[in-house]
Amino acid sequence: MENTFEHDPTLAEVAHSFLSSLPQEQISEVQAEVLKFVRWLGSSRQVKDITPLDVASYGEQTVPSGVKPVKSFLVYIRKNGFTGASLAPHLRARKPSSKAGISWHATRRGATLTAQGYAELESELASLRGQLPEIVGQMQKAAADKDFKENAPLAAAREQKAHLEGRIRELESTLNLAKIMGKSQGASKVKTGDAVVISELSSGKELSYVLVDPREANPAKGKLSIASPLGKVILNKEKGQTIEVAAPAGTFCYRIESIVKAGE
Repeated sequence: MENTFEHDPTLAEVAHSFLSSLPQEQISEVQAEVLKFVRWLGSSRQVKDITPLDVASYGEQTVPSGVKPVKSFLVYIRKNGFTGASLAPHLRARKPSSKAGISWHATRRGATLTAQGYAELESELASLRGQLPEIVGQMQKAAADKDFKENAPLAAAREQKAHLEGRIRELESTLNLAKIMGKSQGASKVKTGDAVVISELSSGKELSYVLVDPREANPAKGKLSIASPLGKVILNKEKGQTIEVAAPAGTFCYRIESIVKAGE
């Protein structure tokens, strides 16, 4: 199959095409996870720009139940010629901790955010709080429709409300415990909050990132989580060093071209 778009499509456009291609009864099974993946990478990002490491990084913050729907989407992307890269093999969910309570303590540990990141999370929280009354109104309207068999609109509104409330609680917890990082001091090694430019040795392609706490990560804005495969190996490296990143389907090599310390 071939790319039928007359331009380089965005993730959002291809996600819509993918969901439209599914039987109606399958859409509800995969839609939430696919749209979550699209939001995380950036809905306006062109599919051709998605890298295996983007996919591997997403796997670090997802759960096993979310892998299958997203892999199906990635296979669709490849089969329809939206990208020349085989991305699905790079998606693996993080391994659950064998020690009870670790994940709870991790969520209670305060994040160290950039000032811009803190402001963006505050803005997102305000926006989500503003959406709740509309969702409640949709639920009330759907509940009043006695003729709608199985009441799918009510189920969809409830699911959206639960998703919003979960994200609101997550943001509230993050902001309540967060510290805002100050200006990096002198050291030449990459630290959280620093901006880096790296080049892929095989292609010469340059990539720019700001290293941030996982709760501030936003690939669409070039904010790379320090917990991601690439973020982990960049931390504490210096300009000119070569790094290797092991992903599920291979190893990628980069050189650190420049470092701009946080606050400079």
